[in-house]
Amino acid sequence: MAQIDDHLAAMAFHRLLDHLRMRTDVQNVDLMGMAGFCRNCLADWVSEASNGALDRDQAREAIYGMPQSEWKARHQSEATPEQLARMDASVALNARLRADREARLDERYPSQG
Repeated sequence: MAQIDDHLAAMAFHRLLDHLRMRTDVQNVDLMGMAGFCRNCLADWVSEASNGALDRDQAREAIYGMPQSEWKARHQSEATPEQLARMDASVALNARLRADREARLDERYPSQG
């Protein structure tokens, strides 16, 4: 399988951020419902990867390009019941897929204990 080096990954990540900042019409609840992740997820991953250098709010500001509260006031609309249902189903799918992946890894690499 082809590998993506860190420089290319960083460039692609910055393009993704630019795209998400441009597409303020796309709500986080819709991203969650369709793709299983949203701007907040990206920020959480950045915060986790920073090993404490960025707290959750700092990471969200880095992702949104402004404080999250400001972005929400400018761009976020009330989620519909349908959007929330799609998001809930997607979150459940994420959990199932993670569990399946972990089970496959456990089968491939059983503990020697």
